[in-house]
Amino acid sequence: MQWLASILDLPLQLEYAVTNLDEAQLDTPYRDGGWTVKQVVHHVADSHMNAFIRTKLALTELTTPTITPYNQDAWVELADCSNVPVNISLTLLHSLHRRWYELMKDLPESSWNLAVYHPQYKKEMTIWYILGLYAWHGQHHSAHINKLRERKGW
Repeated sequence: MQWLASILDLPLQLEYAVTNLDEAQLDTPYRDGGWTVKQVVHHVADSHMNAFIRTKLALTELTTPTITPYNQDAWVELADCSNVPVNISLTLLHSLHRRWYELMKDLPESSWNLAVYHPQYKKEMTIWYILGLYAWHGQHHSAHINKLRERKGW
């Protein structure tokens, strides 16, 4: 299953994307008006922690639980996203993604359709959907950093 492999591989992919970048490079936005590289790395950790918890909620609640949305733009402005080195979030992602992979790798077929309800989007999100979304999400943000590196010749 490609998406599950992407979950397992993402931390290393993101780590490679930021390898040998200095502080000035880490503080460079990946596009005009966008987040800095450092903020992107911390955002991926924040976002994927939420997704991991949502997966566990879907697996353990008796009815489809309603999740709490969060303001990702406000989160990247908090002190932990500017004052903490990216290696902290990379280490977190290595651990988190290993646990997430272990949680999902042997799920019975019937569990993939368990869901959470997202009130902001007014839709149910199955575990299958969450897996696909976050497999894409990690690759998407790794690509942002890699494309910035290409443009800047880093």
